[in-house]
Amino acid sequence: MNYRTPLPRLASILLLATTLAACTQAVPAPVDSALAATAAPATQQKTAVAAMPKIIVHRDAYCGCCHLWVEHLRKERFDVDDRVEDAMSPVKERLGIVPEHASCHTADIEGYVVEGHVPASDIRRLLREKPAIRGLVLPGMPMGSPGMEVEGVDAPAYTVLALHRDGSTTPYATHSP
Repeated sequence: MNYRTPLPRLASILLLATTLAACTQAVPAPVDSALAATAAPATQQKTAVAAMPKIIVHRDAYCGCCHLWVEHLRKERFDVDDRVEDAMSPVKERLGIVPEHASCHTADIEGYVVEGHVPASDIRRLLREKPAIRGLVLPGMPMGSPGMEVEGVDAPAYTVLALHRDGSTTPYATHSP
């Protein structure tokens, strides 16, 4: 019996382990956006609030990569309402996310749903162009997407999808980390 693991399979296993480690790291308690805003100087408060509308992020309390995506949004000047949920399935169902489009967290902003590790730049474009779609989805947890960066790992390109009202998807933006 041969116990040697082929190199491509070993690389896949290591990548999966790294992904899971990123998702299970300790996560600080959610920060109340209102409290965080009062701690910032008045000029920053006005700029941050005026810069982007509120995005409501629904996530599991123990998911480290969700927390990292929330931090990505905050760094990009989004006003984040970080909601830790007891169960994500009802949230996804309510917002119309089917399993094949699912990721670990779900957000809504100005009537659009945003599923997964969608870059802030794509959300800005969505809000600027206001297309007649339900939102944006990035199924799974693609390495290299915001919150899924792993130092020293060459991540493949990933594509954010436009989620249409009939449930179909089309490419919206492709990113090369």
